[in-house]
Amino acid sequence: MTTPIPEQDSVQELGSASDTDAGSSSSNLNRIIGFAVVLALLAIAAFALPISEWLTALIEWIGANKGISWLVFIFVYIFATVLLLPGSLLTLSAGFLFGLPLGFVLVSAGSVIGACCAFLLGRYFARDWVAQKIAGNAKFNALDNAVRDKGFVIVLLTRLSPVFPFNLLNYALGITGVKFRSYALASWLGMIPGTVLFVYLGSAAQNLAEIFSGEAASGNNWLLYVGLVATLILTVLITRFATQALNTELEANS
Repeated sequence: MTTPIPEQDSVQELGSASDTDAGSSSSNLNRIIGFAVVLALLAIAAFALPISEWLTALIEWIGANKGISWLVFIFVYIFATVLLLPGSLLTLSAGFLFGLPLGFVLVSAGSVIGACCAFLLGRYFARDWVAQKIAGNAKFNALDNAVRDKGFVIVLLTRLSPVFPFNLLNYALGITGVKFRSYALASWLGMIPGTVLFVYLGSAAQNLAEIFSGEAASGNNWLLYVGLVATLILTVLITRFATQALNTELEANS
């Protein structure tokens, strides 16, 4: 996708103003440069600093301060999503630290809010940077065409399918014509199966840890593991169906 073609009036006006107003173009360029500098610094920090150790320490702190840690966890998840960091470890940790019901709620809130923040950043502050990142990618070009007519459905399928990387997709969808409310609702619904599965896995790991430490009996938890297997099978089936449907839509719009 070399030239994003948003359909919303506000986005069209933004694109038109940037083409005709030299001052606005300069402002947009400064935003892009600033955004790129921040990402470069973060990338350097990820290699130079003990990020994994800090994350482990944070998870341990959350486990010891559950009175307020749920709110901290949500904010950490939001920032991780915006900064393009993988959220799998955080999702598993939610199940391990908070259990399935609360862990699901926290991850769902953090991932959706983070995805919405990235979407708005991509739409209003980093359009050119995002466009450059996905330029020449046939799948993203087909995605841009597909969301024009079926915005909600396409976003839902992209969330259910692993065809597109989650974090980059948040920014990429920001430069398409999909409406924000459709994006937010479809993202929330589409992320539910994967969220449930990973939080479930974390919860099961916590249960196993209790069994091995002698804090829980092994014979009373068979329903937990039956539910985990059922969730895994259902998620795989949903993902396969969504991937097939998404590929069909992308081929029709390529």
